[in-house]
Amino acid sequence: MKLAIPSETDAQLESVRSGHFGHTPYFTIVNFDEDMNILGTEAVKNVDHDQYGCGGVIDYVLGLGVDGILTVGMGMPPLMRFTQNGVTVYSETQTPKVGDVAQLFAEGKVNVMSPEAACRH
Repeated sequence: MKLAIPSETDAQLESVRSGHFGHTPYFTIVNFDEDMNILGTEAVKNVDHDQYGCGGVIDYVLGLGVDGILTVGMGMPPLMRFTQNGVTVYSETQTPKVGDVAQLFAEGKVNVMSPEAACRH
């Protein structure tokens, strides 16, 4: 399983999570094995939202080949595009550190994001 987590820095598991996926400076990509052990991580710089727009960020993440994205917040259009493209969107709003929320995900303690939870802005 390959999971993208919006992150404030390139510090990977030590990074603070970003509050909204579209304007995140980085994505921490976490690779899990079939037993949900973390195999490795990579920090990738996000595209410029102001230059490429929300659609450009979505296309960029889809191009990373992830199976899921674990976010604090996301609007309805990106939620629907990810879902329609086979990428599961997960939401967790309490845990500030990437490594800690990745561990919660591995333990099955993170839920799939419902449309009702999407940001309205």
